[in-house]
Parts: sequence; C-alpha cells; structure tokens
Amino acid sequence: MPKVNANQLRKGNVVEINGKLLAVITAQNIQPGKGTPVMQLDLRDLTSGIKTTERYRTTESVERVFIDTREFSYLFAEGDMYTFMDKENYEQVAVPAEVVGEQAVWLQEGMEVEIALYDGKPVSVSLPQTVIMAITETEPTVKGQTASSSYKPAIVENGQRVMVPPHVSSGVRIVINIQEGATYMERAKD
Repeated sequence: MPKVNANQLRKGNVVEINGKLLAVITAQNIQPGKGTPVMQLDLRDLTSGIKTTERYRTTESVERVFIDTREFSYLFAEGDMYTFMDKENYEQVAVPAEVVGEQAVWLQEGMEVEIALYDGKPVSVSLPQTVIMAITETEPTVKGQTASSSYKPAIVENGQRVMVPPHVSSGVRIVINIQEGATYMERAKD
C-alpha cells in the first residue's frame, strides 16, 4: 500500500492504521500560531463503525488504501441489509445497515449510488447530493408571512421533516439537498 502525506487525505479516502481500515469522515488542516501545522482527521472504523479522531503533522506519512468504487442501483431493503445491483454486470450485493448509515432514509428504489469496495466487500455508500420527494403534509401559510424571511416545516414521503418556503403546499414535489442536512432547494421540474 502506498504511503501519502497526511495533508493529501480528503473526505472519503480510506487509510490503514494499526491494521484497521478507517474511512476519513472529515479532514481539517489546522495551523496554530506557533508550531507545525497538523491535519485533524475524523475517522470511522469500517468494520466496527466506531468513530475516532487522529492528528498528524502534515508531513507525516499515512498508509492509504485504494478502493474500487462502482455505480450501483438500489433495489430493496430486507431486515438490516440493503440490496444493490451493479450497473455493469448486474450482480447483486447486500450492504449492512451500519455501512449505509443514517442516509438510508433517503434511499429510493432505482436510485443510483456509488459503493466503495475493498477486497469485494462494501465499505461505504455514497448517495447523490439531491433527491426529489413529494410533500405529504405541511402547515398552512400564515397571512402576512413573507417568502424571504421564514420557512415552515413539511413532512416528505419518507417521513423526514424539511423546512420549506411558505408558498409550497402538500402534494408538491421538491428537490432536497441531503448532503447539507436535508435542506429545501427548489420545486422539482417534472
């Protein structure tokens, strides 16, 4: 496995530390007033799911593991396993719920995702940045509420709560940015 400087690590990279595979959740370059700059890495153990934080000098070497990333389509969930189909060879792969994580609520049948594989075993799932969902319920617009200053809560078809502008009502399909905490972007164009 190649060694890379700690300052070259980015979110999504996988490193090996003490024989364990760890995925980089966040990588932050910290430059103190005095002393050498350091990289603070928030890491998740790919086998146990435990999160840890490590600090390395920016010039320190870390073992980076190269992962095979491929496109898959989401098929269905059964128990605590999510089944995806490889878009190239149509093989199915079952991914445990702890690998999919909290983003599982946004999975939709047929959704295209990227799955990172290490030795044929799924280690992470990346969903698209946005999803389109219909609003199932929302509060009525309060008279005098302006569109620029306030948002109202709405429940979308998967049961999640999203803040939307006052002019959006039930039944409307909206685009939601799921990478930035489920935020309303716009009405769907379909």
